[in-house]
Amino acid sequence: MNDMLKYYDYFDEWGRLDREPIEFLINMQVIGSHIPAGGRILDNGAGSGKYAMALAQAGYRVTLTDLSARLVEDAERRIETCEWRDRVEGCHVADAQDLSLFADASFDATLMMGPMYHLQREAEREKAALQLRRVTKPGGVVFVAFMSREKQAATYLLDPDRWPPCDTYAGIRAFLDTGVFNHRDEGRFTGAYAFPLAGIVPFMERMGFETLKLIASESIGGMTAEKLEAWRACGDAEYRDIVDLLVELAENPSILGASPHLLYVGKVPEF
Repeated sequence: MNDMLKYYDYFDEWGRLDREPIEFLINMQVIGSHIPAGGRILDNGAGSGKYAMALAQAGYRVTLTDLSARLVEDAERRIETCEWRDRVEGCHVADAQDLSLFADASFDATLMMGPMYHLQREAEREKAALQLRRVTKPGGVVFVAFMSREKQAATYLLDPDRWPPCDTYAGIRAFLDTGVFNHRDEGRFTGAYAFPLAGIVPFMERMGFETLKLIASESIGGMTAEKLEAWRACGDAEYRDIVDLLVELAENPSILGASPHLLYVGKVPEF
């Protein structure tokens, strides 16, 4: 855990979604199409707050949490200069496994766009999912990001020197069996966990959620910032159509295993 937090003390978490814009565009479009109008939103594990701020700018009342005090401070600095800052109801340092600062059924929708990447024990993942369910209102929608074990294994196979200990057959075999990845080199992405594709929906349903969809956040892949800008240069209408097409393709189940990040969309049952 300390190595993971140390990594985020230096990593440009905000800039990652600028460098890989299609993930943010697709996720935001999917979130926007399911989120209730005028609702209170929790962005749990918000990092520097890119999703939370986009939702606040769109008119939602937003609360954000993250385990990293440095990232929460970064979010607070960004928010305080924005004209819509009053829509941010709080920025808190909190563990996704313990949301006790919030009452039951506090939020109309909740996001958890990072914690599942780093909870390496099943009991930890269960706690985080159950806490998310507890603070979401019955009928409320949840959005949870996962890393794809299959795609991560492909990355290690294609570029093993960058990802020790997954630079050997034994290392990759252990990762495929467990989903656990701890980078051998200091300062690199570490303390990670990747779900097998077939395990995501059963896990979330076992935690009490109703599944709405599972999408490939990078859609068909390979859409760098430069390539996306080339489409933007074709005009606003053409660009919007291309983004809509990428969102449509993101829901095609045949490409889920090729996407590094997946977005689960579900809801808390109404009783």
